[in-house]
Amino acid sequence: MCRKIVFTLFLCLGAIITIAQPDTDEQLAKQFFDNREFDKSAILYEKLFNKAALLEYFEGYLESVLQLNDLKSAEKFIKKQIKKNPENHSLDVHLGQVYKLTGAEDKAKKQYNVAIDNVAPNQNAIINLSETFYKYKEIDYVIKTLLTGKKIMRGMYPFNMELADAYNAKGDYNSMYKEYLEALAFNEAYLGQIQNILQGFIGDEFKGPKADELRVQLLKHIQQFPDRPVYAEFLIWFFIQQRDFESAFTQAKAIDKRSPQSLGKVINLAQICVSNQEYDVAIKCFDFEVQKGVQNPYYAYSRSQLVNTIQKKITETSNFTKKDLNDLELIYNSALADMGYTAESVSLIRGLAHLKGFFLGQPEKAIELLQTALGLLNADPTLLAECKLELGDIYIFTGEMWEPALLYGQVDKGFKHDAIGQEAKFKNARLSFYKGEFEWAQAQLEVLKGATSKLIANDALELSLLISDNTVDSNYVPLAMFSRADLMSFQNKDSLAILTLDSINKEFPGHSLSDDILYKKYKIDYKAGKYQLAIEKLDALILNFGEDILGDDAVFKLAELYEKKLNDTEKAKKLYQDILINYPGSLYTVEARKRYRKMRGDGLN
Repeated sequence: MCRKIVFTLFLCLGAIITIAQPDTDEQLAKQFFDNREFDKSAILYEKLFNKAALLEYFEGYLESVLQLNDLKSAEKFIKKQIKKNPENHSLDVHLGQVYKLTGAEDKAKKQYNVAIDNVAPNQNAIINLSETFYKYKEIDYVIKTLLTGKKIMRGMYPFNMELADAYNAKGDYNSMYKEYLEALAFNEAYLGQIQNILQGFIGDEFKGPKADELRVQLLKHIQQFPDRPVYAEFLIWFFIQQRDFESAFTQAKAIDKRSPQSLGKVINLAQICVSNQEYDVAIKCFDFEVQKGVQNPYYAYSRSQLVNTIQKKITETSNFTKKDLNDLELIYNSALADMGYTAESVSLIRGLAHLKGFFLGQPEKAIELLQTALGLLNADPTLLAECKLELGDIYIFTGEMWEPALLYGQVDKGFKHDAIGQEAKFKNARLSFYKGEFEWAQAQLEVLKGATSKLIANDALELSLLISDNTVDSNYVPLAMFSRADLMSFQNKDSLAILTLDSINKEFPGHSLSDDILYKKYKIDYKAGKYQLAIEKLDALILNFGEDILGDDAVFKLAELYEKKLNDTEKAKKLYQDILINYPGSLYTVEARKRYRKMRGDGLN
């Protein structure tokens, strides 16, 4: 009985070993090939191919004998396969490559042309043949194959995208652009894919001859095909990459006038301009839509965003006057008088509340406005959530700390997986920080480190590090003083905030908060438009704490200040370069590299 069981097990194991043998041979062949033991890999791949005529075994054997320079075996092997598969013209390419290696260039070219001349009018067959030429870096024959394919397919499939790749590999970017633009005539859905490719091909700054040639070809296509808005859309995208928003606006208007059914192009551009702080062009975009009249489906949105963008332009300059604010209030009131307090004007109401609450010293009126907005029927839920966040902020501004927590919590709960919900959670964590509830704030911030919004994630990380670095001992008094100063700054009580920060240095000299205090003072000075004082704070931070956690922040912000506020490009360029050299792991590295290259005038070709 035992003998029978053992014998049965032996038979089973033998069957398993037999079944597994091809896998073992395949792994062993690959191992020999990777170790450059080509004589051994050739034997195994030939054995595998004879059992199963798979492409990977064919290529494994052929590459092995070519590496051994055994051209006779390679030629014999390929010719044998051609006899068996005369319709597979990729085999002709392999044979041509063998002839080329023997020095018979004419025979190689002849074999290549045989492959191309006889390829079937079939999309897959043509692409497979072109990919075989790619394998041997025969780019001219790749192009010839695809052009032949375009001819014999008679418009069924034009191979534009494949040809563009081939011209790219050849370095002929003029022809590459032509194929991409032809591809859009065949299928406009290629636009996003082409733009992604060109983003990497031309470079971040979209300068130099590559960019110039693309612009020229786009303009030609727009003139030749005025009934195809896709080319004008492409040019808008091109101008946005160059940060030439005025030209982008000109093209967006042209699309709108030629194709009234193409709604939203100008609005999309306006939103991009706002996110890039190009407020003047954004204002023109929104005004363009407003001028169409109330019948325009974008009228209410444009009217609201026009005024809100004017507010951003004024209040973010740091040098606005009381008259500027009063004039802005009149613009808000005029817009609301025309539109009324309706679901369509919620964004406008919120903008006026922000102006009154944070700049005109009228927080009670701001609260009243926001409560009115929250009572409007049929309003967009996200806009109402934004009003709740604004209302929470204004309550904090007035010193009320209970209501904000409820409002933030409602938005967090209602939009848990959205960016606005994450923003609400961060605001609640910041509120806990203001109140000195550091452990509770830290618990909420931990969740936000993985936020989908990069801005929220970075803010959460910054505040989390501030708390963790300054609660290593049981003395939370200095951090509590700092949090009060932070709250005072939020409430525009900047003089009191500075006095509180100075008192930390006096009572706790050399405390770990020293660098955070300098950084906070820089923010206060910057907000007030006191740029020279802001520079002094950053210089001191870099000198004394350059190797600490805020070192890269200080260098980047100093560079940004010189670039955008003082127009000193030389100093800014040097500081951006310092980020690249001294802080290679910084979150600012990518942006610093872009700005440094732009200032250096790189064409990025």
